Amino acid sequence: MRVKKQKRHRRAVTFYKACFGFREPFKIFCDGTFVNYVVGNRITPDTALENILGATVKLFVTRCVLAELKSLGKSEALNAAKNLCTARCGHERRKSAEDCITEVIGENNSEHFFVATQDADLRRSLQKIPGVPVIFALRNALFLEQPSSFQRQFAKSAEEERLHMTDLEYNMLRQMKKRRLSDDKQGDSSVTSEEKIIDVSQAQIINTNVKRNGSDVKDKARFKRKKAKGPNPLSVLKKKKKSVDTNDKKVNTDEGTVKRKRKRKRRKTSHKDVVEGIHQ
Repeated sequence: MRVKKQKRHRRAVTFYKACFGFREPFKIFCDGTFVNYVVGNRITPDTALENILGATVKLFVTRCVLAELKSLGKSEALNAAKNLCTARCGHERRKSAEDCITEVIGENNSEHFFVATQDADLRRSLQKIPGVPVIFALRNALFLEQPSSFQRQFAKSAEEERLHMTDLEYNMLRQMKKRRLSDDKQGDSSVTSEEKIIDVSQAQIINTNVKRNGSDVKDKARFKRKKAKGPNPLSVLKKKKKSVDTNDKKVNTDEGTVKRKRKRKRRKTSHKDVVEGIHQ
């Protein structure tokens, strides 16, 4: 039951948001009967309303509602109502809560109020006004009434009106079409004059070519031939030979690189040198 209740409330909230422009945080207009019932059953209205609407809320009362609670002697409900936000009703003399609420809501509920009340007659009268969601309490829970058939029909007709053009919009569209057609005609005439000018200039060019060549054939366009250039000077540079000292060559071994030992070149002794050394 709780899941079905949440689904019904969610559908009703989305209906009012999509068709009548309700936005968060939602404004709740409470009358004296609702405040008295909530206080008597120990219901915290803020959290309960946020649970059924799925968004943050602001609770409002008017001076007329406060005066009615004071006259009825509901002190506890009066103290709870004083903690809520006070909406301007503009009534210098006190009116009944029902009359005050209907005047604040008006014909189309321009302020987008949810009305929380326990008065059955007031709930029935509010359902005949488009875009007025009604909340009431039953036992220890709060309920959001489903949109009435009148409200659904009003939303459907308003949507159909938005889809179709009005007479003013239709006349504006016709005027725009006429302006476009006139602009297109002017543009075509300017294009034809430009084409004529281009044809005349082309004819003058042809005549000049005929005078030069003495024939009806135009001069062919002459293009410069690309001559072969020399090679890239950087690619012609000779590679420098690396000077490698054979004496300091390194030998790669498994243990690492080791320098080779220099070999001393011994001078070969001839037979003549031997003989000279003996005589000395």
